[in-house]
Formats: sequence, C-alpha cells, structure tokens
Amino acid sequence: MNDPVTVSPLRWRMIEDMTIRRFGEHTQRDHVRQVREFTAFLGLPPDRAEPEDLRCYQLHLASLSVSYAR
Repeated sequence: MNDPVTVSPLRWRMIEDMTIRRFGEHTQRDHVRQVREFTAFLGLPPDRAEPEDLRCYQLHLASLSVSYAR
C-alpha cells in the first residue's frame, strides 16, 4: 500500500497490522483516512489520544449525522 520511507512509523505499523489481518487495500485506505481525520480533530498524534478524546470525536461525528460503515 505505502512505502515505509514515506510514512510515519506509527502509520506503517498500522498498515502492517491491517495486512496481517488480511484487510483489503480499500479497507486499509479507509482506516488510514479515518485515523487522519481523527488526528486532525484531535490536534495530536493518534497515539497520544485518551479514551475521552475518542468519545468526544464520536459525539462530534454524531452531531454531523455521520454513520459508520458496515
């Protein structure tokens, strides 16, 4: 999906973990996009997020009437 030289170690780890779990390329792309959007909302790297940060993000998405993919 990506070259490890052009992505952060955290993102590369996420991609490797999704590959181990046999996620398809489109699923991996969608997951990376969602983490990127969460990171933008948070203003911090995703590995520094606390459970309450995720809850606030979920409330934010709910306020926008965003539904999760099935």
